[in-house]
Amino acid sequence: MAQTSQRIGEDWLSVWIGLLVFLLALGVLAGTDILGWVVTTSVWMDLSKALAPVSKAYAGIGGVGALIATYLALLVVLTAGAAALKADIRRFALSFTAVFWISYLCWIAGSYANFAVTAPADMQKFGISWSLKLTNEGGFIVALIAGLVVGNFMPGFADWMKEAVRPEWYIKTAIVILGGFLGITAAEKLSLATSLMFRGLAAIIEAYLIYWAVVYFVARKWFKFSREWAAPLASGISICGVSAAIATGSAIRARPVVPIMVASLVVIFAVVELLILPFAAHRFLSHEPMVAGAWMGLAVKTDGAAVASGGITESLILASAAARGVNFEKGWILGTTTTVKVFIDVFIGIWAFILAYIWTTHIDVRPGEKARVAEIWLRFPKFIIGYVVTFAVVLVMALGAAPDFTAKLKSAMGEANTFRGIFFVMTFFTIGVMTNFRKLWEEGIGKLAAVYLLCLFGFVIWVGLVISFIFFGGVQPPIMAGKL
Repeated sequence: MAQTSQRIGEDWLSVWIGLLVFLLALGVLAGTDILGWVVTTSVWMDLSKALAPVSKAYAGIGGVGALIATYLALLVVLTAGAAALKADIRRFALSFTAVFWISYLCWIAGSYANFAVTAPADMQKFGISWSLKLTNEGGFIVALIAGLVVGNFMPGFADWMKEAVRPEWYIKTAIVILGGFLGITAAEKLSLATSLMFRGLAAIIEAYLIYWAVVYFVARKWFKFSREWAAPLASGISICGVSAAIATGSAIRARPVVPIMVASLVVIFAVVELLILPFAAHRFLSHEPMVAGAWMGLAVKTDGAAVASGGITESLILASAAARGVNFEKGWILGTTTTVKVFIDVFIGIWAFILAYIWTTHIDVRPGEKARVAEIWLRFPKFIIGYVVTFAVVLVMALGAAPDFTAKLKSAMGEANTFRGIFFVMTFFTIGVMTNFRKLWEEGIGKLAAVYLLCLFGFVIWVGLVISFIFFGGVQPPIMAGKL
């Protein structure tokens, strides 16, 4: 978490880095392929064919060359960002090197044909008789497992890497980049995209009104927590995990230990949800893909785990639909998750201001202290600005554009989206590294965990599912052109 004394925090850095990738990708529109060297990973049986530059224009550097170039570019940009955060530059560079290479090796492993192949024709192509059908995004799960191993069984190594273990920074950057990809997707089906945004906003308002009040009541009345503990806990469980717990703790002037403990819980349970809910959604909601996507946004806490869960859910549902001969367009399920999560994040600042006003005027009244409207801006998640900018710019550029221009724009956003995937896989790995179950238990997190467990699995997940059905039931992603 960025300190208040820093001139710039991870939130703003995610905006600038995401916009940098976005702007460089637009070079394709001017006939200059600036980012074509970024590495992409394909499903493989022969490891030598796993890697390649995303653009054929850079085929000469080969897959390994593209991987090295990608690592060096990210090392330079993110180390510069770490310098802005006043981090230990040398330590960050070394630990980021470990984070990048372990994460990407996990992605390569997850792209192995027996893990990733989805269609029967592709199984024949690779000469295999079975597959887990995870797509190559199964590498995200491999990265999460690797991170959990490091975090729980290699604490010395985890501590050595901590300077670059920043999942919130990575996922926020990824979401800024994702905005452009979803913008071109929305332009092609504008009426559906508009409907999803309205439904997402309505779902979030309803969820806020139900979730927070019930969790706060349970924490106060059943578990006898003080207001100082109950408010951040209610925000962490019911709204948006780490960001909401920290914003709420600050808004009510809680001691620093309170949001830190709640944030630790959020990370633990986000991992649990990440390992369970996408597969539950695939098993029971394959016929309602948009409900599944919205459910991930409403039920899974932290931006990283929620958007990652949406990505896994989309991969699983698209794969099973393809096996039935139904080819949904990619991006709509994940876009639904992201839309819902973005609306949640937008309301964090407003909710923190409301709580600050209540606390300073009615609960913890101190002479000369009042909640200021400026608090909304201070609490507002700045990365949302980047997401909205990339989404809106691409949407405006694509509407009414000629087919050849649209094709170039899709190619540009495809290159940018390759970086999004890399930031995703680093998010998965670092979430795992942060999750040391034994250490958190020793810190006395048990009673808090009981509240979290009861509320999350007792009603938050199920209310989220009901709300998802109310607003997204019956809505289907578009079918790919030329597919039945």
